[in-house]
Amino acid sequence: MELFMDLFSDWVGLLSLGTIVFILFIAAYFIYLFMSKSADPNE
Repeated sequence: MELFMDLFSDWVGLLSLGTIVFILFIAAYFIYLFMSKSADPNE
């Protein structure tokens, strides 16, 4: 647990955490987009 606290207390750790969270949100958005398009292809 102390390792995570040391990692996220540095600006490089926070930047990597932000990048990972951003990529996960984009992946969730594209999954939602493709699922909604495949459910109704006429839209």
